[in-house]
Amino acid sequence: MAHGTTMKITFRIWILIIAVILSLISIFSIPPIFLSEGVLVDSVERNTTIREDGLREGMTITGINGVSITNLEDYRSQIEKIRNIPKNTTEKVIITITNNPEIINLYSSSLADQISVKEIPNTRIKSGLDLQGGSRALVKADQRLTEEELEDLIAVSEQRLNVYGFSDVKFFKVLTSSGDRLMGVEIAGSTPKDLEELISEQGKFEAKIGNETVFIGGDKDITRVARSGTEALITNCQRSRGSSGDICTFQFTIYLSEEAAKHHADVTGDLKVNGSYLSKQLDFFIDDQLISSLNIGISLKGVVATQISISGSGSGLTRQDAIANANEEMKRLQTILITGSLPYKLDIVKLDKISPKLGGEFTRQIMLGGIFAIIAVSIIVFVRYRKLKISAALVTVSLSEVLIILGVASLIGWNLDLPSIAGIIAAIGTGIDSQIIILDEARDKRDSAKARIKKALFIIVTAFATTTVAMIPLTGLLGFMGIGAASAGLLKGFAITTIIGITTGVLVSRPAFADIARQLEE
Repeated sequence: MAHGTTMKITFRIWILIIAVILSLISIFSIPPIFLSEGVLVDSVERNTTIREDGLREGMTITGINGVSITNLEDYRSQIEKIRNIPKNTTEKVIITITNNPEIINLYSSSLADQISVKEIPNTRIKSGLDLQGGSRALVKADQRLTEEELEDLIAVSEQRLNVYGFSDVKFFKVLTSSGDRLMGVEIAGSTPKDLEELISEQGKFEAKIGNETVFIGGDKDITRVARSGTEALITNCQRSRGSSGDICTFQFTIYLSEEAAKHHADVTGDLKVNGSYLSKQLDFFIDDQLISSLNIGISLKGVVATQISISGSGSGLTRQDAIANANEEMKRLQTILITGSLPYKLDIVKLDKISPKLGGEFTRQIMLGGIFAIIAVSIIVFVRYRKLKISAALVTVSLSEVLIILGVASLIGWNLDLPSIAGIIAAIGTGIDSQIIILDEARDKRDSAKARIKKALFIIVTAFATTTVAMIPLTGLLGFMGIGAASAGLLKGFAITTIIGITTGVLVSRPAFADIARQLEE
């Protein structure tokens, strides 16, 4: 390229630029999340007035009783006034929420302990248990377990939490001095109360007609639970009577086994007809608590029906909140129906909060170390190739790969823990190796520039395929084949971020760098 000629932005370079822009949007959102004011609701106690009034996890509180809340200090100042409300009395409290109507009601001093908040994060990047902390519980069954029974309990519990959608859950085994085998569970970002609610519920689902159980949750009686499409949806939303807010109903279909369907037919065959319905309802119980009742149409009397519709509802301060809560309740029922009840009644023997082992400061140090490593390599590259533009291009492309990895992690909601950060550093290392291969091939004058770059990209793609095949078993994607038991441990995060990094490199950054290197050498 002649001296002074500007670099041509090729199609591949445009793809890299667009990927970086989209990654920045994914990380910081629009408008930027770091400009937000207020405090983020971390958890709200169940079965409390404030929850019924519509306050939910993930909402942003920006004011209490007309006073602006910009940070945790402002929140603590106002919540302390609520804590000082005299016992056995209530006072009017106004809570202002971003993009939602105000919550106004009479509350007692207990309100102060029913809400847990935290600072609004500067980015949408989620950190794992190592970095943000979480909760840990040691759980004991109502009987002494063998090693195999404990593994069964962990398997069912893991399946249940996976259906709930938690991405950073760790299970482990504990053997006490008395010989009892306990199940340990850790969840990133959860409060002890959240964890207690998730694992203490045995989830025993029963469908009864009168006192007769016709089917139960789990794959013995239920062959399939619909979770999407027209078989699982919000059916209706309307204003709730007697209070502010909306209520939305949901409905989803379950498919019974032939044996369960025949039992259902035998029970309904003995019922009397009462107008358009049979004389008794189909009642649904979870842990012996009635949650819903359905009328049974006369067309089902004595009929072997393998399809049953389950319905319920959720409420919220706004229509959007009501829909979200209805979806949450539907997912909870579907989870219990899919996994069945836990095989034992559980008792939480120890429940505590885990402090971040590494924290944000350690993360910053790791990232700074990675940046300094890139700079050090670029200096070495400059000494070898004697071109400042090449070193600058290497640093720019390497940093763009980091941004894209973080952008993808934010997009998919992946929790970055220490192994994940190690995976990012590994991806940076492979990226620099690939870029040096491209530079060496670009300087080889025996073939045309296009042929040399094509040869370099072939080497890179081959290395990518080898690394990806090696990493896939560690992600747990081959668990159905019994491959990759180690994925339940620390290696999963490393494998996920490494695959994201090298895939980004092969599809986006390496081709762009190849175009840059070709223009710099021509």
